[in-house]
Amino acid sequence: MNGKASTIRTRLERGRSALGPALELVHTGRAPTRAVLTAELGVTRATAGAVAAELEALGLIQVDSRPGAAAGSQGRPSHRLTVNDSGPVVLAAQVHADGFRAALVALGGRIVATAPGCEAVSADPAQVLGSVVDAGAGLLRDTGLRCVGAGLAVPSAVAEPEGTALNPLHLAWPAGAPVCDIFAEQVRAAGIEGPAFTGNDVNLAALAEHRHGAGRGAEHLLCVATGHRGVGGALVLDGRLHTGSSGLALEVGHLTVNPEGRPCYCGSRGCLDVEADPLAFLTAAGRAPGPEVSLLQQSRDLLRDEYGDPTVRAAAEEIVDRLGQGLAGLVNILNPDRIILGGLHRELLDADPERLRAVVADRSLWGRSGGVPILPCTLDHNSLVGAAELAWQPVLDDPLAALAGAG
Repeated sequence: MNGKASTIRTRLERGRSALGPALELVHTGRAPTRAVLTAELGVTRATAGAVAAELEALGLIQVDSRPGAAAGSQGRPSHRLTVNDSGPVVLAAQVHADGFRAALVALGGRIVATAPGCEAVSADPAQVLGSVVDAGAGLLRDTGLRCVGAGLAVPSAVAEPEGTALNPLHLAWPAGAPVCDIFAEQVRAAGIEGPAFTGNDVNLAALAEHRHGAGRGAEHLLCVATGHRGVGGALVLDGRLHTGSSGLALEVGHLTVNPEGRPCYCGSRGCLDVEADPLAFLTAAGRAPGPEVSLLQQSRDLLRDEYGDPTVRAAAEEIVDRLGQGLAGLVNILNPDRIILGGLHRELLDADPERLRAVVADRSLWGRSGGVPILPCTLDHNSLVGAAELAWQPVLDDPLAALAGAG
């Protein structure tokens, strides 16, 4: 009797320890069926079935009641696994130089609802983040969905573990603003359940792309992007963000690519941050930025509508050459197996993919024979989805404990 009870207890413990890994497999689309889940977890069919049933009981996934075979499959039909469309969500938010956006994001990286914010970001982080959380709370009221956490993406290096924005160059916020504490306080004040997290916007974009987009399957993923202002970078190694000893790794915007170039906010000259962002493109094209829409949108419109203009094409080539020079240096140092580009860089890659790849290959130590794949990011609002990944992580680590804590 004691032996039987011990065996049952061991099976229960094994099943509970598999809940998190199983949920992550479904969340990232790597276990579309129970048969694949069984193989990925390395457990018996009975254990995989029990784990899937427990995740379904928690309201996190759905298990198709009737097994079916995938097209072209010769294997045994298996129950399909999907995230629960009516399950819990997390609040995700992004602050940038031109405003903010709040969203509700479900498992699987699916954005359920969004609320764009103000066009002007004040110098008071508490005021801005209060507005962000108010917008998110409104979405929760409108949808009636359960929230289990919150994540925030900011255009600044975020020191770990304290969660301070060390140098938000493109916001008027003071250096060292305790953004994580402020955000968490606003989340609690709004009555939103679950823990709150903060991270750098490009780091979070890379995490989202690795789990749900263009970075899937990469072991050493380098992401470089320019959003509304400046240039950021991130590295994902074996599925985890590489943030360095204190969260400050991969500040690629301050690589010098033109020693005689524009003054940078960091005090140097010719940094990627000021040589390859939307403002640099507009300036090179001889266009004065206007106040009507964001610099990013103005740059995209110019590239889309007037790329045939020789001046605009020359400006795009100048930015591509600067970007390629920076990417080549990063390839030489990091040896990634894939590079993904976001923001305006994605559109520049689409406009002239061979030029950028040639610049990187010509300047890399390994030459053309060792060219690393360079791909566009594929997720809309990937920093928002990445902010959601921060909030989902405790649930992925231990679904039972996280949902009990958020309940």
